[in-house]
Amino acid sequence: MIDLIGAPYDLSGPMLGSRIGPWAMRLLGFAQALRDLGLTVNDLGDAFPLSNEVPSRLAKRYAEGISACKALRKSVSTSLKKGNLPVVMGGDHSLAMGTVAGALDVYGDDLAVVWIDAHMDLNTPDTTPSGNMHGMPLAALALLEPGMHYGRAEKWSNALTEAWSEILADVVPRPGLRKSNVAWIGLRDVDEGEVRNQEGMPGSLVLTMQDIDRLTAPGAIKALADWTASTGAKKLWISFDVDALDPIFAPGTGTAVRGGLTYREGHLLAETLHEMGFGENAPFQIVGVDLVEVNPLHDNKGETARVAIEWASSLFGKTIMHTKAV
Repeated sequence: MIDLIGAPYDLSGPMLGSRIGPWAMRLLGFAQALRDLGLTVNDLGDAFPLSNEVPSRLAKRYAEGISACKALRKSVSTSLKKGNLPVVMGGDHSLAMGTVAGALDVYGDDLAVVWIDAHMDLNTPDTTPSGNMHGMPLAALALLEPGMHYGRAEKWSNALTEAWSEILADVVPRPGLRKSNVAWIGLRDVDEGEVRNQEGMPGSLVLTMQDIDRLTAPGAIKALADWTASTGAKKLWISFDVDALDPIFAPGTGTAVRGGLTYREGHLLAETLHEMGFGENAPFQIVGVDLVEVNPLHDNKGETARVAIEWASSLFGKTIMHTKAV
């Protein structure tokens, strides 16, 4: 059974609007699209209530983000313990601190994460150029401590430092996500500090758009398959930020970057992940999915929400010639 979980939070990025992304995906028929594949789908509603407030104080924003992640951790771990597959609709990408934390509660070192995104999201408080926590979730999940890695000399506010300490102590279960168990696909906007942080994560996989251009999509997928085997992990969490796609195809997102995956490259990746991650003979099992950064306030007639639904449908078995249930 697939559990749809809404995550209406968008205070960790510079642009509001992704908090209503879950509503857009629901209104455009996400649950029915999955049911049309023969899947059983249960919409659990939102993991926490939609807020009408936009706090001006950073400390308040960070506190609300931590609260949202704690709620998501509980929702995801509960879903997984029931034998279900949670699909979390965001919301900004900081929410993955909670979703992956919930999966770590259940699977521990047997979990690996595929991060499909234009951004690395590996900043710590001492490397972030913005202070926005949506660029920091993987660093939190890997339990990277500020000052342990080379980074910017500038320190961000005490509020961020305090929030980071709480995240590492209370949101992410120890020992955290294994540093080798992360693969990035589609990167094209990476901060210098993130590169330095990634150098401290041997065994992780980085596939930038330049790599995909050189390898072609099938070559990149083979590299992903080889990496997955090398980790030894049998459980895979897919975290998909719609800005991994070129903004021509997904205009409604908070941090669009030109030069992303084409529509067909994105779907080929989803279709291949389906073949690799579902079924009795699959080398690993896909156990959960994030769909984040759908921002209806900056979209074109719901196009990005539709693209997210279509991408997820491919991940769960939809093909051009026929459909396959998970």
